[in-house]
Amino acid sequence: MEERIRERSRLNDSQQENGAQTNRYSSISPPASPGAQEEPSSTYFEERVPIPESANQIFSFRKLWAFTGPGFLMSIAYLDPGNIESDLQSGAIAGFKLLWVLLGATIIGLLLQRLAARLGVVTGMHLAEVCNRQYPTVPRNILWLMVELAIIGSDMQEVIGCAIALNLLSVGRIPLWAGVLITITDTFVFLFLDKYGLRKLEAFFGFLITVMALSFGYEYVLVKPDQGELLKGMFLPSCADCGPVELEQAVGIVGAVIMPHNIYLHSALVKSREVDRKNKKEVKEANKYFFIESAIALFISFLINVFVVAVFAQAFYNKTNMEVNAECNATGSPHTDLFPLNNDTLEVDIYKGGVVLGCFFGPAALYIWAIGILAAGQSSTMTGTYSGQFVMEGFLNLSCSRFARVLLTRSIAIVPTLLVAIFKDAQHLTGMNDFLNVLQSILLPFALIPILTFTSLTSIMNDFANGL
Repeated sequence: MEERIRERSRLNDSQQENGAQTNRYSSISPPASPGAQEEPSSTYFEERVPIPESANQIFSFRKLWAFTGPGFLMSIAYLDPGNIESDLQSGAIAGFKLLWVLLGATIIGLLLQRLAARLGVVTGMHLAEVCNRQYPTVPRNILWLMVELAIIGSDMQEVIGCAIALNLLSVGRIPLWAGVLITITDTFVFLFLDKYGLRKLEAFFGFLITVMALSFGYEYVLVKPDQGELLKGMFLPSCADCGPVELEQAVGIVGAVIMPHNIYLHSALVKSREVDRKNKKEVKEANKYFFIESAIALFISFLINVFVVAVFAQAFYNKTNMEVNAECNATGSPHTDLFPLNNDTLEVDIYKGGVVLGCFFGPAALYIWAIGILAAGQSSTMTGTYSGQFVMEGFLNLSCSRFARVLLTRSIAIVPTLLVAIFKDAQHLTGMNDFLNVLQSILLPFALIPILTFTSLTSIMNDFANGL
């Protein structure tokens, strides 16, 4: 008995000694809630990508390739159907005048994504986990509910975007509600691709981004926008004669580009790389390569967004319903009734945008547009589901099976989406998407304040805390 007591005492002493050996470059204040874990079971990290050694200390393409992946998955949120709809409405309503807002929002988004990646690399925890440790119960729960609301709003746009794309590709044979159910099903299938390897999953997302770039790039080449007006709108911030509609569109652009849940997502995705957080040099190097990768990914997403704005600015700015009706009638389009016989300015959404492209530039333009929307919706639905899982795991310390987590997070967002799809048709969703884009802007502080706070605290970030 005495020997057993001595053995237990030695074990306790050993555990205390191990607990005291905290890592200087990953220290964080004690948990704010009991049961918080350093590395909870997560959906995405059953494997970690090793980083190769390199003789070149300044820059290595091999290392950049090893770090490439999380930034492109993050950039999907900058290309979701809500973004695409905001882009085409911006072009149709304000021409090239709001491109500078898109550019500014993307640059600010890059800075915020950099902070998110640094938090994940330095602490080994994503933003939701740090919120769980640092905030008391009431503000933590309010924060979680607000982020969930942002995820639901974004997911509604993404799933309905997929459903609209399927409706266009099937020439109306697949109704909106059926498209939503198809999207839910195939999202479940695609979400388990990471079982075949993390890099294969990232390659699949890269393929979807390529499809978007080719689809919307085709429309850009087809329409041939005025390059002088495009550059002027991008680099000369102004909005002459802008009314309430244009100002609402500008706010919608910011909300569509900088999504609150995407900051939570990116801070989690960077944990998929093998980085020794005890080694300050490795942490610094990881921050550098993640920033370069994010900049490349967001530059590509910015170009795709510009393609869409420019196409609708060049072809449909100041167009009236009467003009579009006449063109659709002349080409024998079955959708002529979408555009009433009046001289009101044309209003477009994802659905009408595809129809209008088909009327003016032929059926190929419509179908290629729909393929791009399908790729945007499918990819963003998957990353949105990952966001929901990370947020729920981090804030609530969930310890359930992966399938149960996917089912739970999917259900929270899908139920309201399905209701909208049942009671609305594809032609009457413009107001909902405008509202959801503005909602993202309103909810942005619930990601902005935590990420700025935590990355500025030396107690969390040590030598990597933000400067002035």
